[in-house]
Amino acid sequence: MHRTMPLVVALAVIVVALWGGLAVAGDVNIGVTIGVPRPPVVVLPPAVVVAPPTVVVAPPPVVFAPPALVIVPGTPAVHHVPTASFNFFVYGNRYYSFHNGAWFVAAGHGAPWSIIAIESVPAPVRAVPVKHYRVPPGHAKKMDAHEGGWCPPGQAKKGRC
Repeated sequence: MHRTMPLVVALAVIVVALWGGLAVAGDVNIGVTIGVPRPPVVVLPPAVVVAPPTVVVAPPPVVFAPPALVIVPGTPAVHHVPTASFNFFVYGNRYYSFHNGAWFVAAGHGAPWSIIAIESVPAPVRAVPVKHYRVPPGHAKKMDAHEGGWCPPGQAKKGRC
């Protein structure tokens, strides 16, 4: 009995300690606070996408009859139409015009004009000297600034409008 008694007491102490510990463990809370608050939740508004404005360039007038052509000196097979009211060149059976700051091409008389990139304009047409332009590049803006939105090319060259 002497030997079993300390064993029973030790076992009873362990059971009471574990049972009491389980009851207390449910009430234990451990927290560590360093002092750095949680970052705020940021809600961004939806992105607004705005398409760039569409720039519309008015094409030159449609040519209904074959025009009278004059060869441009110093350029291979480029013709211009000095009687036209706009820049009008003919090269390789196609019509080209630098009009309102953009290049246009037409398949022939009666055909509509289509806007094209400057890289698509044949080099001989781009090489036409400015003196063969009805409205030299840059002068169209001066003409638009004049009262009524139009200025005769001769007056624009003189800087009067």
